[in-house]
Amino acid sequence: MQGETNTGSFSISTAQAPDLDWSQVSETVRMLNLAVAQIAMAMHEGEDSVESLTGSFTAMVHNVDAIANVVQDATGQALGDDARGAVLSHCASVQSGIQQSIVAFQFYDRLSQRIDHVRFALEALAQLVADKNRLFNPYEWQGLQGTIRSKYSMQEEQDMFEALVKGATVEQALECIRERVQEGDIDDIELF
Repeated sequence: MQGETNTGSFSISTAQAPDLDWSQVSETVRMLNLAVAQIAMAMHEGEDSVESLTGSFTAMVHNVDAIANVVQDATGQALGDDARGAVLSHCASVQSGIQQSIVAFQFYDRLSQRIDHVRFALEALAQLVADKNRLFNPYEWQGLQGTIRSKYSMQEEQDMFEALVKGATVEQALECIRERVQEGDIDDIELF
């Protein structure tokens, strides 16, 4: 395939400055790789969120059981300072767990946004490829890229797009984003 190297990486997009080696096939593959990277990132985030939710809800169940045991042991008598402290401590743990669960549920909003962006990109790509008047025009591809990029609201989506357009493989783009999230350069939870 034109523009492809032995390592599976692609050359930088030439839609901005087309030359004789420009290929709509390479541009199609680049945009499909973007869709694949979006789906892979969404799945990775989903796994992390499910693990977090499971841990939070398990801890909340244990704390509620502990609260019930403390209150049951104190039946018929006023709660002493130790019992009161234990109840308040467990209540604070449950509240904290609930807050962590709410944050983890934000994953669903992010997943929904990503899937919608993938849908939009694939739909726009399909329209361009289906139109023979636009298919071989590098400026149409440049417009497609700009339109897709403008839909991204999350920083990691924008950075992933830029990496892939500049020639990164899907794995390279994902690794770069994962590193930036771990380093704190990109927030992995957006507040709404």
